[in-house]
This record gives sequence, structure tokens and C-alpha cells, in this order.
Amino acid sequence: MRTEALKFLHDVQHACDALDEFLQGKSKDDYTSDRLLRSGVERQLMIVGEALLQAFHLDPTLEDQITAIRQIIGFRHIIVHGYSVLKDETVWGILHDDLPTLRAEVERLLAE
Repeated sequence: MRTEALKFLHDVQHACDALDEFLQGKSKDDYTSDRLLRSGVERQLMIVGEALLQAFHLDPTLEDQITAIRQIIGFRHIIVHGYSVLKDETVWGILHDDLPTLRAEVERLLAE
């Protein structure tokens, strides 16, 4: 994998670390009621999506190595451009259902 793409994967890893930190001990109700927490989470998800977009441009084989990379990138676009339709339940589901898989895949790629 190209060095430039690895730099973007490090950004994804750091954003995942930040998300874990932000959500430590937080419930869905905490997330829903805390505007600052939601803003921080959304910012890190934007970073994840943008970093994956840039890495994917540099190394299209990432599509075979990162589950749902196109959907992750698309979700970044929704956060940025379609924020008015963003639902807390959707974000919370992504954080708990999809983020662990992404983290594991990125860590595996970085370890190679």
C-alpha cells in the first residue's frame, strides 16, 4: 500500500480513538441530549469519511479490504451536505454496529 494512503488510514485510526474517548460511559440518551457530544462525534465521522475517500483515491484496492468503504464515504457526504436529514439513531447504530469492524480492518492494514 502506498505511504500516502497509510497516512490517511492513521487519520481514520485517530478519529476512531477520539470517538471511543468521546463515547466512554455514554448512553444513547446522553448522545441525543448533548449537542456538544453530537457535534464532536459528527466531526470525527467526517474525518473518517474524508480520510477513507482520499486513501481510496490513492489505493482503489481498499474497496476489497474495508467493509462498506463507499457507504462510509457516502455517509460523510450526508453529514456535510445533508445534515438536516441526519438522525441520531442512525449515527448511534453506526457507532456501535459498524465502527468496531472499521477499526479492526484499519488496524490490520496498518499492521501489514
